Amino acid sequence: MRKKEATILIVDDDDDILFSARISLKKYFNKIITTNNPKKIGNHLTETTVDVVLLDMNYRIGFEDGKEGLYWLKHIKEVSPETTVILMTAFGSVNLAVEAIKQGASDFVLKPWKTEKLYSVVNAGVELARSKRKTTQLETVQKQKNEDFHKQTEHIIGNSPAMQSAVKLAYKVAPTDANILILGENGTGKYVFAKEIHLQSDRKNHPFIHVDLGSLNENLFESELFGYVKGAFTGAQKDTIGRFELAKGGTIFLDEIGNLPLHLQSKLLTVIQNRKVTRLGEGTEKPIDVRIICATNAPIHKMVDEEKFRQDLLFRINTIELNLPPLRERKEDIILLADHFLKKLTKKYRKEIEGFTKDAKAAMNNYHWPGNIREIEHIVERAVIISDVDKIDTTDLHFSTKKIEASLDTNLNIEETEKLLIQKALQKHQGNISRAAKDLGLTRAALYRRLEKHNI
Repeated sequence: MRKKEATILIVDDDDDILFSARISLKKYFNKIITTNNPKKIGNHLTETTVDVVLLDMNYRIGFEDGKEGLYWLKHIKEVSPETTVILMTAFGSVNLAVEAIKQGASDFVLKPWKTEKLYSVVNAGVELARSKRKTTQLETVQKQKNEDFHKQTEHIIGNSPAMQSAVKLAYKVAPTDANILILGENGTGKYVFAKEIHLQSDRKNHPFIHVDLGSLNENLFESELFGYVKGAFTGAQKDTIGRFELAKGGTIFLDEIGNLPLHLQSKLLTVIQNRKVTRLGEGTEKPIDVRIICATNAPIHKMVDEEKFRQDLLFRINTIELNLPPLRERKEDIILLADHFLKKLTKKYRKEIEGFTKDAKAAMNNYHWPGNIREIEHIVERAVIISDVDKIDTTDLHFSTKKIEASLDTNLNIEETEKLLIQKALQKHQGNISRAAKDLGLTRAALYRRLEKHNI
């Protein structure tokens, strides 16, 4: 039998007990430490990572009340909270055992023991210690991510009435614990809004956990969100907490919730209703304290009508519904956003670029921005990288024409087709009105009238 990689510390004033315990356990675990002096416990805990401490309850002749054992139990839990403590005594007492477990012991062993029983208890203690250590590591990583998250906060940018209305509502509901559903096309800033709501809430010093349900494999949904215990499925080698537990005290952001299949929607609904999760392979429910923010670019109300999304789940997640406008409906924010990204990206790439030319601004204002804010950042970043002048010009901007070309193939409405042709011409000539008008067979004045007509 291969020994398990684990460190066991045995503490007892009886050297015979130490010898017996060492002989019993050394064939199962690779490192056994013994001491007959409990005052050395602290040194051992700081010198090495101890998985389990087997701790005697009594150390002075004539004193068999277990108080010394409880004292050292408290000391161990303070110095090394992840270490499992198993108490030993020859004087079994139910009341003492209950008190020891209340104070943090995981189990209680009576002397003399059977080797199989001792191994079973210690092995369970090793697994418990590893699970606690794993959880602590995850929480430490998440704490660091949370600190970085605060440092890297993006600002919500926009002076348009539609954006100001969305911002006002976001700040109004942020201090509450209301569930929020953020609706908007891809790239409209749903993540940034969810993050800002979290930072403006009383939960701001706790985790913000982002879960992209759109990219999450169906088979991993429960294990990722709710966690699992060792042996719950093939490959589950240790207890692992899920995203809901990891978000303890903070916010969980369920992005692209419209992509969640119906059979998984019911599982999520149960968790939201009961505010409890059950890890895979475990029957015990664990209460959760999280704020839930969801988002989707899907027409979720239409999906409810088509029975593709549960109405009762929608009721649960949209106590407050926040709609983010696409960039084409807030054109006054385009240059504002472009300037913001230019400032950010010139610093990142150590470029000295003062701004955009007049023609470049006109081209950006005339573009339809199917990718919204994400696209404007991408286009500005590319321009910053390739530009060698002090101002970005139309030749540095590369817009996508795929959406317009696809629309021209399928759209038979004359008004819409005219609008799409004008947009395509403007993109082709980087916002140059004279060249676009000539390409369309129009005068400049006629093109200006159509620009006004179509609100381009």
